[in-house]
Amino acid sequence: MRTTICDQLGIEVPIIQAPMGGASCPALAAAVSNAGGLGMLALSWHSPDGVREEIRRTKMLTSRPFGVNLILAFPQDERLAVCLEEGVPLISFFWGDPAPFVERVHEAGALVASTVSSAAEARLAARAGVDILVAQGWEAGGHVRGEIATLPLVRSVVEAVGSRPVLAAGGIVDGAGVAAILAMGASGAWVGTRFLASEEASVHPRYQELLLAADETATVHTSLFDIGWPDAPHRILRNSTYEMWEAAGHPVTGARPGENETLATGSFGRMLRYSSTTPGPDAEGDIEGLSLWSGQGVGRVETILPAAAIVRELTEDCDRILRDLARSAAA
Repeated sequence: MRTTICDQLGIEVPIIQAPMGGASCPALAAAVSNAGGLGMLALSWHSPDGVREEIRRTKMLTSRPFGVNLILAFPQDERLAVCLEEGVPLISFFWGDPAPFVERVHEAGALVASTVSSAAEARLAARAGVDILVAQGWEAGGHVRGEIATLPLVRSVVEAVGSRPVLAAGGIVDGAGVAAILAMGASGAWVGTRFLASEEASVHPRYQELLLAADETATVHTSLFDIGWPDAPHRILRNSTYEMWEAAGHPVTGARPGENETLATGSFGRMLRYSSTTPGPDAEGDIEGLSLWSGQGVGRVETILPAAAIVRELTEDCDRILRDLARSAAA
């Protein structure tokens, strides 16, 4: 399974690990890259020194390409400068206009990816010189800007940007999902929730247990977990915090039950109810009540595996499905 994105990024298979906020880390990014895909670091809230450290730690673990994601809802000039100084080959932008940064990234010899939620947004990004479009469907876990499902969005974006490669994000957790988005014209899969259930993901074991126990109805699209990132819709596992807020009649921020209550503590400090902080491995407290990002494909996630095994599983299952379809069509 090889597409144009493989040659463009210097990877072997078109599987890209989504930059999942606090869940991504050098160990996960390097494991995906070493397996032939592309690992990603999410560094939007790190200090410039912290950005440099994470990049260098990743380089110690892999000699293969990897990328960095920066969220444009927050100032990123200093972080971007460090990424380019360190020679990161792919800079991915999310939640904002990438146009002011494209030339700067290209001058440093790197590629630009940008997440889009409509064909119109994709056309603007392509005109600005963005190299790779990430079409994020409404099914995706974590923060989600758009309201269009992945398959119709991918097809619309592919048609809107011509030969420019499109990656599909949202609801892709197995080989069948990869095969489906390739059939829609995408050049690769941007996979988040499946990699949350990897051995390398920087998340709490209880979070992973809840992912494995969830079915396809277990997620909800909301703006509830807004402390740290207000007015940003997202998809999470429905949990006790959401149900308490729902039972209270959906009160606005400032009037919600349990606000300012500390649910857990960890390396990020206190984690309040309604915080957008991902519970890491060292968190202690009420993990279930925190922001548990998840896409709608979670019902197909049944095992915790090494990231490399997930890359193999996705590619081998996709190859098998495509071969079976070809034989069926020829019969």
